[in-house]
Amino acid sequence: MWGSTYLAIRVMVESLPPLLSGGIRFVVAGTILAVVLALRGGVRRFALPRRELLGAGAVGIALLAAGNGGINTAEQHVPSSLAALVAASIPLWVVVFRALSRERVTRGTLGGVALGFAGVAVLTWQGEAGSVDAGSAILLVVACACWAAGSFASGRVPMPRDPLVSTAVEMLAGGAVLLIVAAIVEPGGLPAHTEARSWLALGYLVVFGSLLAFTAYTWLLAHAPVSQVATYAYVNPVIALVLGWALLSEPLTLFLLGGAVLVLVAVALVIRHEARQIPASLAAEEGA
Repeated sequence: MWGSTYLAIRVMVESLPPLLSGGIRFVVAGTILAVVLALRGGVRRFALPRRELLGAGAVGIALLAAGNGGINTAEQHVPSSLAALVAASIPLWVVVFRALSRERVTRGTLGGVALGFAGVAVLTWQGEAGSVDAGSAILLVVACACWAAGSFASGRVPMPRDPLVSTAVEMLAGGAVLLIVAAIVEPGGLPAHTEARSWLALGYLVVFGSLLAFTAYTWLLAHAPVSQVATYAYVNPVIALVLGWALLSEPLTLFLLGGAVLVLVAVALVIRHEARQIPASLAAEEGA
């Protein structure tokens, strides 16, 4: 489902403003989730300490307002398959943030990161037909770094213990910021003429992209090892690449395929290497 969202975003922004539609998506999804949770567990479920509320809100702004909002905007000018392939570098960005925070990162992991960013450079290189818009390519990279920052911060700032409550707060915070920014940079609001398929894509993103896929992601971050959760990066770009080619006739250039191979191999190396480090570190702690 998450792999298909890149194609849905591309269809959505064909006739809907990227920031406004993104804000609508997350506010609607966050409201639905919050109502369901309140009906099942009571409004007290959202009686959060201020620190947890601010933590979840900040993570939501990084993930959804900055990360997803940037991808929405970039996909006005780049293929959905390219957006998904650049987004596959998010686990590599997480390693960068770990290194910046002075965590111990092995040489093997750093080598995988270097290979991955070489793949990103190939993907965003304006080769062959010169069809990649440079500004949009840069925006994609920045958006992915913001998403990685939010994922990295989610385990280091106070967050609600209930991951579903956390998801609802994140979507409401990220969506609200997108609506505020949209009111400034997209003052015209909704255009007079929009395509029905753009609205259908928005509805698909609310249900399948947010209520199901994003909720599963945040739940897994709280219940599974990061190295295991990060394996989603193998699946998304492949699905997006096939769907973009089959449904939107997006081109499969040598630059795209070459960059895809480099990024996916790099992500595989980093995740596998990190997964091996976890048992080793646990054994060292037990021996101590």
